[in-house]
Amino acid sequence: MSLKTRFLTLMALLILVAGSASWLAYQSLSESIIESWGRQVTEIQVRYDSARLLSSLEREIALARQLARAPSLLAWANTPEDEALQAKALSELENFRSGFGDKSYFVALTKNNHYYFNNAQNEYADNQFRYVLKADSPDDAWFFQLVEEGRDFHLNVNPDVNLGVTKLWIDVLVRSEEGEIVAMVGTGLNLDRFLQDIVDIGQKGITTLFADYNGAIQLYRDRNYIDFGSIIKPEGQKKTVDLLVDDQQDKQQILGMLALLKKQGAAPGVVESGFVTVNGKKHLAGVAYLSSIGWFEVTLLDLSVLVPKSYFWPLGLVFLVALLTTLAIFHWILQSRVLKPVTCLEEAVHRVREGRYDLPYLPKPDNEIGRLADHFEKMTDRVRRHTEELEGRVAQRTEQLHLQARTDSLTSLKNRRGLDESMHELIARAEREPISFALLWLDVDHFKAINDDFGHQTGDDVLNRVALWLRAAVRPYEQVGRWGGDEFVVLMSPCEDGSAEATAERIRETIARESKHTGTPLTVSIGIYYAKPGEGIDTLLHNADQALYRAKAQGRNCVAQLLTDNVNPS
Repeated sequence: MSLKTRFLTLMALLILVAGSASWLAYQSLSESIIESWGRQVTEIQVRYDSARLLSSLEREIALARQLARAPSLLAWANTPEDEALQAKALSELENFRSGFGDKSYFVALTKNNHYYFNNAQNEYADNQFRYVLKADSPDDAWFFQLVEEGRDFHLNVNPDVNLGVTKLWIDVLVRSEEGEIVAMVGTGLNLDRFLQDIVDIGQKGITTLFADYNGAIQLYRDRNYIDFGSIIKPEGQKKTVDLLVDDQQDKQQILGMLALLKKQGAAPGVVESGFVTVNGKKHLAGVAYLSSIGWFEVTLLDLSVLVPKSYFWPLGLVFLVALLTTLAIFHWILQSRVLKPVTCLEEAVHRVREGRYDLPYLPKPDNEIGRLADHFEKMTDRVRRHTEELEGRVAQRTEQLHLQARTDSLTSLKNRRGLDESMHELIARAEREPISFALLWLDVDHFKAINDDFGHQTGDDVLNRVALWLRAAVRPYEQVGRWGGDEFVVLMSPCEDGSAEATAERIRETIARESKHTGTPLTVSIGIYYAKPGEGIDTLLHNADQALYRAKAQGRNCVAQLLTDNVNPS
């Protein structure tokens, strides 16, 4: 081991020890500070959000309860058919309307289920009666459910289908002197404006929501999570606060905090807190129970946003700055002048040895190592250019040999070897996919007589013309080849029943017609065979040859097909 290696090893150990100690101290201290601070902030934020909600609701609730005790309303609710009492009660309701923050009110009578409403625009003046509540209507189930439960006060986020509005409703029961429920009155607060003012306040890292006594979400910045009409939904179908957390253990934890706060004797202002995972990020959850309205306030703090650990980085740097400054300067000198150039040169040599010429950046300090790196780059570039030139020549020659070995030298069609490979490919493909293909085997009629009468040069010209006519008569993607002598093969794929016969007739007619213009009239005999799944190349060739034999037996200048049990005739 060289002195440089020993020194670098020692320096690395020092950096590792100092860095590890500083990192552990930083992690432990920063996490402890952030968690302690986060729990205090959570309690403050929960109380603050709770106070903002209650300050917005308590006046509305008190006014709704005062309205529920109005004598004129109670008298009308006991005798809803009395028009004089109705007019007096509605006048009283209109007086209360101006006092509500939303400038709206509603009243529903239990004796005739009539529902009355007026809004801030006084849209229903002198016509406050809106509709009749129906016990069998899901849209009206909230009313009958609240009456059945007998709760004097209830908060409810619900869309009113008949009125076409969605509000945070304040529902107060009206009881007669005997305690009988005779009506329900209240007001509604605009949900969007309420969410904007109370919930979605735009504080980064802080998420506020409110849930009812059963944990169903009532106010949240994302309306998709709000459990509208919670009062009529069975347990298990409500959108509860545990939907916001990822882990099953966290779901149980946050529901457990709600259950703990609901226990008898829970003091006002008590805040339960714990860490949960929301959207893959760790949050500190704080929960408080607002007994005056029967709701829970839940605050989720993303401490990584509120108090990033980067705030504590200076604390960690104090432990390292003196040692790292000294080591960094010395290491920079040694690294830039010696170690880095040698390492890069070693990597470059390794790549060239493996046949790679994409050299990394080679530093060239003003010393022997820099000059050596420059010589190596120039040598590598020369070797690369020479190698690329040789590889190009080899690839070009290989491609030429491959093409020549599979091409007929006379007609430039595929030769027997090329056709043989194509048929093997079609057979293999037919085993994988539901494709069909056919084999056309054709022979020039009386070709021997042409050679004998006119010579082999004329015979070669005839074969060349037949090759050209074949190409013109088939589709571009169909494969044409010369099997040998005056025999040609056409591979058709895909090929439906009857398409091979049409192609074969077109070939026969084209050759007969075009050859008349050359002074050497020709005819051909064509055999057709449709391939079947599982047949080998020998079977295909044999059956195609038999089809050609049948065409010749029928007098030549015709098309014949070999039929088997599993081949549909055209």
